[in-house]
Amino acid sequence: MKKVHNFNAGPCVLPDQAIENSIEALKDFCGTGMSVIEVSHRSKEWGEVMDECRALWKELLNIPDTHEVLFLGGGASMQFLYVAMNFLENKAGYLETGVWAKKALKEAQGLGNAFAVASSADKTYSYIPKGYEIPSDLDYFHITTNNTIYGTEIKHDIDCPVPLIADMSSDIMSRPVDVSRYALIYGGAQKNVGPAGVAFAIVRKDALGKVSRYIPTMLDYRVHVDKGSMFNTPPVFPIFVMKETLKWLKGIGGVEAIHKINEEKAALLYDEIDRNSLFIGTAAKEDRSIMNVCFVMAPGHESLQDEFLEFAKGKGMAGIKGHRSVGGFRASIYNACPAESVKALVECMQEFERLKK
Repeated sequence: MKKVHNFNAGPCVLPDQAIENSIEALKDFCGTGMSVIEVSHRSKEWGEVMDECRALWKELLNIPDTHEVLFLGGGASMQFLYVAMNFLENKAGYLETGVWAKKALKEAQGLGNAFAVASSADKTYSYIPKGYEIPSDLDYFHITTNNTIYGTEIKHDIDCPVPLIADMSSDIMSRPVDVSRYALIYGGAQKNVGPAGVAFAIVRKDALGKVSRYIPTMLDYRVHVDKGSMFNTPPVFPIFVMKETLKWLKGIGGVEAIHKINEEKAALLYDEIDRNSLFIGTAAKEDRSIMNVCFVMAPGHESLQDEFLEFAKGKGMAGIKGHRSVGGFRASIYNACPAESVKALVECMQEFERLKK
């Protein structure tokens, strides 16, 4: 199979080890003579997969016993509704930092009083708002820690006087997180921890059951906590690949080790963007994401955009076209994106600059 340098924003690059082990499980799962996609989810063998995957989450993120890890269908977009269903009683505040934060807010507004405490829409979400005040009477405050489309990131656990909820779809497991400070962390797997098809939720158990509304069974976190994420048939194959991806992460030293690697990869690429006369970054420097690096052609060179995309494609770069809503370029350098790929992209940018001088 032809290998390329994969910078897709999601589904994302996965570790070779996880892919190879998952292929074997598709052929014969744990010696059962059945594929992992045809074995009963009530079998002993599958139960062990669920237990191991959950244990890896708890170990890698140091998740306290106060929280439970859930594996659910519907992606992060379904979680937008889960959040409001389970936590919104009177009013909720959202930090509007991009398209996905805005969509999460919209779902909450459909159920009650939810509003943006602060927003960076005035500058096309190119920065993280600062200096805002979180009202102390909120049911919860919601943040999106990494903004894939615009390339900004909240890189620390913020101080919050109310229950804190975070969509960490695209930076989970990329850096250490103090899970104890959150009522809920959720996201889709397809950025850092697996393929599309499963969402994760890390929920503080004593934060549930506070709303008076009826919660549909499938949208009630308490049901999934009580049933160990198997109230209904779970998305078995994505969970298996997730387990293998987390095994790989543990094997290379865990979250602390990958965080150092991620910072080095991001610095290498941002340094080239800042140096190269043909390109310019789009996110405020202090808020630049280490997961999604967004940039455009520098003023006066806009006409070279399509030419660079074709040039980069010829050099084996895949997925660097920016989101359709903003254009330009985006290199998603998630955990499994090797440093060699980032170096290859930097060399590609340097060569293109030489050709155009």
